[in-house]
Amino acid sequence: MQLIKDKHVTQDSWAFIADDVALNVDYNIVSQARWSKEREELVKHGGQLGLRLESNAVVEEIVEDLSHFQLIELHIPVFTDGRGFTHARVLRSRFGFDGDIRVSGDFMRDQVFYLNRVGVSSFELNDSDNAQEVIDSMGDISVRYQESVA
Repeated sequence: MQLIKDKHVTQDSWAFIADDVALNVDYNIVSQARWSKEREELVKHGGQLGLRLESNAVVEEIVEDLSHFQLIELHIPVFTDGRGFTHARVLRSRFGFDGDIRVSGDFMRDQVFYLNRVGVSSFELNDSDNAQEVIDSMGDISVRYQESVA
């Protein structure tokens, strides 16, 4: 997978760890279900911690825990599901999350510009996408439908 962070192609140190797999040493992304079950153990773990939120997540349920995460990954199951946009905006503007907000899953190149405006700072691209073309396309759109949280 290619990763764009802050409009640059970069190496990805983070890994999503399935609920039944032991954590890596350094950069772990866990599901919300795992976080709910293993919160105390995960807080004690020495590495960096990220949380994957599915589209149907209720962001307000994790607000008290945001300080434990350096990264929030918003997984988009299909490109027509716009809840990731709302989650990103709420995390940034209402709850003040200043860590990395990443999107993964099924999103389109045309959506990257708008996702960035609502607070997404990194994008996990599909292997078929050209990262530099995606970065270049972020300047193609001149019409803005919403205010930026940046």
